[in-house]
Amino acid sequence: MTQDDTVLLPIMTQSPDSHLDETGGLLAGTSASDSRSVVVAIDGTSGSGKSTTAKALAELLAGDYVDTGAMYRAITWWMLQQNIDVHDAAEVGRQVGNARVEIFASPSSFSVRCNGVDVSADIRSVHVTEAVSAVAAVPAVRETLCAYQRDLAGSAKRRGSAMVMEGRDIGSVVLPDAEVKIWLEADLAARAKRRAAEGEGPVAATTERLISRDERDATRAVSPAQMAHDAVLIDTTFASVDEVVATVLEMVHERMGTNAGGPHVAT
Repeated sequence: MTQDDTVLLPIMTQSPDSHLDETGGLLAGTSASDSRSVVVAIDGTSGSGKSTTAKALAELLAGDYVDTGAMYRAITWWMLQQNIDVHDAAEVGRQVGNARVEIFASPSSFSVRCNGVDVSADIRSVHVTEAVSAVAAVPAVRETLCAYQRDLAGSAKRRGSAMVMEGRDIGSVVLPDAEVKIWLEADLAARAKRRAAEGEGPVAATTERLISRDERDATRAVSPAQMAHDAVLIDTTFASVDEVVATVLEMVHERMGTNAGGPHVAT
């Protein structure tokens, strides 16, 4: 990956099948048939816009959406509920099999349950946010959830449905054969402001948490957070959601139209 492979936004590039309304927003009339059973891997740092982009893209493609971070958060929530020391990797590894995570997704909604309990809201707490990196670094946890994530992608393929999966190692580890791979990035100040607006606390404290999490995720021994060699980097610092989604949507249409060649680079 070189600087020439970076998509710097704001930009607006359209495929013949994508449309913009008068405010610049994508219209729901975009054809889903062109997506066929495309698999889109969206990775990136916390606060870079992965979830917002992935949800919007999945809805436009009438496909499945999976937030893999929610799965790790659900496991972390369960560990905390059981008073298990999340920094005791051996114990977390022994206990992970007792936490059954299920996701329920459609193009417009996503929820997660752990052992039958809907934890969609609880997993967004500060306590879970602060503990999830430690749990996600445990090999047994990653192996368990990686297998589940691949099963979900396989199921979508068999149904002929598009799959948009977001995380930190989807394109590099979980789904290395994904047709479209994206890495979203934004500067630290923008990411901290976004997360603080979502209720994670003051900007200063949120900034410190992001720095710490970036370091832990990038240096963990198993499946570190990293951009796949054939992914396209999109800088979302000054971009709107519509601009990012429109760019990724064009990449999907181009890839599925040609089904060959290297990654699309928008300039």
